[in-house]
Amino acid sequence: MSTRAQTTNAIGLTRADYKAATSTLCAGCGHDSVSSQIIAAAFDLALEPHRVVRMSGIGCSSKSAAYFLGRSHGFNALHGRMPSVTTGAHVANRELLPIAVSGDGDTGSIGLGQFKHLLRRNVPMVYIIENNGVYGLTKGQFSATADMGASLKYAGYNPLPPVDLCAEAIIAGCGFVARSFAGDAKQVRELIKAAFSFHGTAVIDVISPCVTFNNHNESTKSYGYGKARQEPIHDLSFIPSFDEVQVEYAPGEVRDVRLHDGPVIRLRKLAEDYNPGERMAALGLIERARARDEFITGLLYIDEARPTLAEAMNLCETPLAALPDDQLRPPPAALAQLMAELA
Repeated sequence: MSTRAQTTNAIGLTRADYKAATSTLCAGCGHDSVSSQIIAAAFDLALEPHRVVRMSGIGCSSKSAAYFLGRSHGFNALHGRMPSVTTGAHVANRELLPIAVSGDGDTGSIGLGQFKHLLRRNVPMVYIIENNGVYGLTKGQFSATADMGASLKYAGYNPLPPVDLCAEAIIAGCGFVARSFAGDAKQVRELIKAAFSFHGTAVIDVISPCVTFNNHNESTKSYGYGKARQEPIHDLSFIPSFDEVQVEYAPGEVRDVRLHDGPVIRLRKLAEDYNPGERMAALGLIERARARDEFITGLLYIDEARPTLAEAMNLCETPLAALPDDQLRPPPAALAQLMAELA
């Protein structure tokens, strides 16, 4: 095999072509691992950077959007407002593929309402939550996903129960809901690759330990807790549609979930006979894991039956940003007729 074949992908780009700025996050931050897997997934799938738009809100997590796909478009929105900005970008140009990075504060607190309505509208995008249970950028206050009874050096004691963002996503009608752990690079990468090919909103909640403010072993957002209690519901391999699928397996060992445009995510069963296509089963799995103090990772739920926002609104095939003025702006006669009807 030639050196070029080893170092470039199907469109001739190297892995370095998918990188961006040098991270300024704390050394060992789980967010940097997630950025690395976004780069790896984009390289493996041969994504065209100019077709990608990076979206983020505010927080340590949202800083990480500067650390991958430097050749793509990008927009850093206000705290909690990234979903509505991404919705606008999609309506204007549905040929762009949004990949959004948010945090547990940006999504679960100030942005929870926007998050829920984004899922309700089914805007096609990859939505990655880098979840560490604290506001790391403002020195370690509890976020909405912090453990009940947790104690932090600068924040004291947390008396409130956590918000489970995967459960919130499933309840809101999201068709692709997954949870992973920043320390499990392969699983994060394969879930991101599958999410890129999903026809709708794909949410991946990644437990990403804050090494500065919330990495004690009693925290469910720590490396120690995640490594000790992680319970994968399947081993993940993403199979692009352009690859021939050949596999030998015993009955009941593998469940293949075919995505909208052909690709397949292969679920290798471990401990549970789990069907990610059953909504109530997914919610029950999350609740049982919480009660058993377990850390369930993998594809929790998938459903491709819902139309996307553009399909529900009957938007034209040509992106609005590409339409000429005479098609975007109604002529004076049409405006006059409209005003007459309203008068």
